[in-house]
Amino acid sequence: MQILPIDLTALVSVILGISIVLIPVIGLTARFALKPAVEALAKLFENKQLDETVRILERRVELQEHQIEALQTSLQQLSDARDFDRQLAAPRPTDPARG
Repeated sequence: MQILPIDLTALVSVILGISIVLIPVIGLTARFALKPAVEALAKLFENKQLDETVRILERRVELQEHQIEALQTSLQQLSDARDFDRQLAAPRPTDPARG
């Protein structure tokens, strides 16, 4: 068996000629084949971000509820203290039986 020399210019021209047709075909195939996968990944990441945003908002609302409860407790304590001070400052009626 005899090995023939390779014509490099012919090989390069054949590869370039085939590439002119194959590159657009590969691009279109990849676009249509990968588009559903890319869209699915985009929705997955969007849902992840949405879930994380909802969790953050839930934590913020919970913190605000705790702060409102603390404010209500403080307001009630202030109201009770004001009532107590009023009772202390009010003049006492004299008891006729003691007198």
